[in-house]
Amino acid sequence: MPVRDPVLRAMDVCPVEVAIAVLGGSWKMTIVKHLTGATLRFGELARAVGAVSARMLTRQLRELETDGIVHREVYAEVPPRVEYSLTELGATLAPLVAMLDDWGARYQSQAG
Repeated sequence: MPVRDPVLRAMDVCPVEVAIAVLGGSWKMTIVKHLTGATLRFGELARAVGAVSARMLTRQLRELETDGIVHREVYAEVPPRVEYSLTELGATLAPLVAMLDDWGARYQSQAG
């Protein structure tokens, strides 16, 4: 699997930095959350994620695909159909996503 430069640099620091390099950034954890247990087309994923531009969603999906977290399946149809799902490695993030979702909800209730 090819390794993006930010991930490669993080490998010289520590595993936490590797995780941040792969999963940090705009919308990545939200994308993973919505793909947990579901295969979604681009439009479905865009609606689920919310206020993300198509350009940003595409960029984040490409990075997640390069990093082995998301699988992109293109079907030879007219119009083309593209579906996104988590890879086996990506699916291992489900417990982490659930914990972060729970923590975020608790934080919102205390801060808001």
